[in-house]
Amino acid sequence: MKVMHPLDIASNLFTRYELTAEIKNYFGIQAMFALAQMAIAKQDNFMLERVKNMIHRYPDDIEHPNYNFDYYRCGGNCQAYLLLMGENDQARELIREYAEKTIAQPTDDNGIQCMRRCPEMQKVWIDIVHTTTPFMVMAGVSLHEPRYIDFGIYQIFALYDLLEDPSNHLLHQCRGFMADPNAISQDHWGRGNGWGVLGLADLLQFLPKEHPQYAEAARRFRRHMEALLPYQTSKGLWRQSIAEELAWEESSGSAMFAYGMGVGMRLGILPPELFRDPFERALRGLVTHCLGRDFSTYRCCPGCLCPGEGPEKGTVKAYITEKLPAINDGHSFGPIMLAMLEAYKNGINQLPMPE
Repeated sequence: MKVMHPLDIASNLFTRYELTAEIKNYFGIQAMFALAQMAIAKQDNFMLERVKNMIHRYPDDIEHPNYNFDYYRCGGNCQAYLLLMGENDQARELIREYAEKTIAQPTDDNGIQCMRRCPEMQKVWIDIVHTTTPFMVMAGVSLHEPRYIDFGIYQIFALYDLLEDPSNHLLHQCRGFMADPNAISQDHWGRGNGWGVLGLADLLQFLPKEHPQYAEAARRFRRHMEALLPYQTSKGLWRQSIAEELAWEESSGSAMFAYGMGVGMRLGILPPELFRDPFERALRGLVTHCLGRDFSTYRCCPGCLCPGEGPEKGTVKAYITEKLPAINDGHSFGPIMLAMLEAYKNGINQLPMPE
């Protein structure tokens, strides 16, 4: 059986991504964020210079897509993380500029960031917290600006309050995208829950433990992670719509849950006796069922924001049937890299690879 070190898997994934598409967009920034964390964890100066050269192109040397949120334009979490780690001091005022722009962007009546093109429609969705919250928290810690930290925490808590299903503590994706503007999508979308997990996991990694909201963040994170356990499949993965037994198994959400488990155990928030086995099964499931020998990725949901038309928009059926698993989708690389990073940080030095 062929085995590989998890960080070698992650490095090969990044190389495959580079061969597949230009690395930009919000999911490209996520992959660079994973690479930056890998470089710091390994103390790999070559890798660190590689990611610095990529992120220093932001904001002026990138042909930017049409973002919903300004912080992507400056390099988002990757740029803020390098500043926090003392590797990017020249970005200090850039981060401040985009943190201020983030606070100034449109919000709904509850103060939640909403779609900037139509703020009157109050469209909000869970996806934003994987960047808004860590970016603002890292910016606030680095720049000694408590209001940035408070803004980031408020966004994720408010979205959990709005979108968490009290019957099972899983997340719905969005509100405001259906005919009834107050209706919430019916899904428990895998990657949507993953975005929430990433937001809370990184909040807990970068927020000082003495912060008055740390314990509440840890409580919400633990509740969500425990809620996911019953839905892990025999392959070690989670489904496109998590609670639907007949839905297909999906890679990006599964990788984010593995990342969350690794972070949570390292921080002492998740008990290893409950999470170590699901964590290891998730890692094996990712490399066995979601990667090819050439590090192509499989089983990833493509872009997905309240799919469907007419009365089926936002239904479970639409999330399962309108969005089918894709190969080498840009959303897949960063999450699996993050899962491999946490495998390494949790003492796992080899994983079985497809022959």
